[in-house]
Amino acid sequence: MARIIAGTHKGRRLTAVPGEGTRPTSDRVKESLFSRLEGYDAIGDAVVVDLFAGSGALGLEALSRGARRAELVDRAEPALRTLRRNAALFDAGAVTVQKSEALRHLRRREGEPIELLFLDPPYAFTEQQLAEVLAAAVPQLHPAATVVVERESRSPEPQWPAGLERFQDRAYGTTRLWFAEPA
Repeated sequence: MARIIAGTHKGRRLTAVPGEGTRPTSDRVKESLFSRLEGYDAIGDAVVVDLFAGSGALGLEALSRGARRAELVDRAEPALRTLRRNAALFDAGAVTVQKSEALRHLRRREGEPIELLFLDPPYAFTEQQLAEVLAAAVPQLHPAATVVVERESRSPEPQWPAGLERFQDRAYGTTRLWFAEPA
């Protein structure tokens, strides 16, 4: 079972999405990821969007650590039920749960620019699909945004669209994280 690692909700357990449809981020990877994000000053008062949110562990961890608002987006009903349950641990005004495909969500999204974007698509999500989602994200990003893409470690580097460039990547066992920012 996942948990919130640090911040105002430290130690709270999160419900996992039932079944094999999601792959949760391990606590070890999450600790390393958020340590880096705090070093980049990417969390405090940020507008966070967690696409392919699953249980919402990344977006909710960011909220616990000082993000202003989190949008948790998934299209699968089991994930949405889990997201709503986990989001109930937080202030209702700070978190929204939205049923949508990632690409559709980004194309119709309105509101404040995204300051921290998490993309943890399922294994079956193709590199071309990921490239389309990243391209749709570019106009939504704050100029100082941080984008984190989580994939299986053997996956190729994402195809970064114009306006977005990778500045770091790290492997943690079977997981690889890519960090990007607006160009």
